[in-house]
Formats: sequence, structure tokens, C-alpha cells
Amino acid sequence: MSFPSVADLIPVLQVAVGPVILISGVGLLLLSMTNRLGRVIDRARNLDRELRPGSTEDPHRNREQLRILIDRARLLRRAIVLASVSVLLAACLIISLFLATLLKLNAGALILVQFVGCLGCLICSIIEFIRDINLSLAAMKLEVCDSLQQ
Repeated sequence: MSFPSVADLIPVLQVAVGPVILISGVGLLLLSMTNRLGRVIDRARNLDRELRPGSTEDPHRNREQLRILIDRARLLRRAIVLASVSVLLAACLIISLFLATLLKLNAGALILVQFVGCLGCLICSIIEFIRDINLSLAAMKLEVCDSLQQ
């Protein structure tokens, strides 16, 4: 088996730059999502402590906030999984590009499926992330409703 020349690999490297940049960008998005998930979990633990007997906090409002936080955690988990799958598909796409060049295979269909899957997962991840942001506004309204009425 003969290996491709550097001249043969340069176009593949140029094509592979796009998915590499995508991986970097999604990595930053994942960092943001995992930070939000951590904050949701911390807030849920604090609310749970406030619901214990002897607390002076409003239990109805805290339970409602806790329900919203559980929903947010589910949304963020889905968003994180979808973004992670997107990164995985982008990495597989890069490998497929190089293997197709190395083995002189016609892998256009496979590369197309990986690319569409990668972007599809990313789109779904961002939709879930937006849903979390909207739900966080609902939780904030619940939390500050007493202050607004005064």
C-alpha cells in the first residue's frame, strides 16, 4: 500500500479545518452548558435544604422552583449529550476524510451523513439550550415575584 503524497493531503487538510473549528466552538458551548448545569444542581440542592422542616421559606414557591430546576437540568442534559454527539460526529468526519484519501475510497455518502448528523445534533442542542434559558426566566419570575408586589 502506498501512502498519499503531501500534495494529496493538503486538500484534505483544508477540508478538515472546518470540522476542527466546529469542534472548538462546540467545546466552548459545552463549557457554558456544563457550568449552567452545575449552577442548576447547586440551586436545587439549596432549595431542597430550604424545604426541610423548620424552614421559614415559602414551601409552595420553593417546590415550584424545584420543579422548574429539574426540568432545566433535563434540558441541559439533553443539550450536553447532543452537543457531545455533534463533536463525536465531527471527529469521525475528520477521520473519514483522511481514511478515504489514504485508502482511495469513495466515501461521499458516509461523509455527508456524518456532516448532516453533526450539524443536526448541534441544532437540536442549541434548541434545548434556548429552552433552558426561557425556563430560567420563568424560575426567576417565581423567585422575585414577592419583591415585585411590594
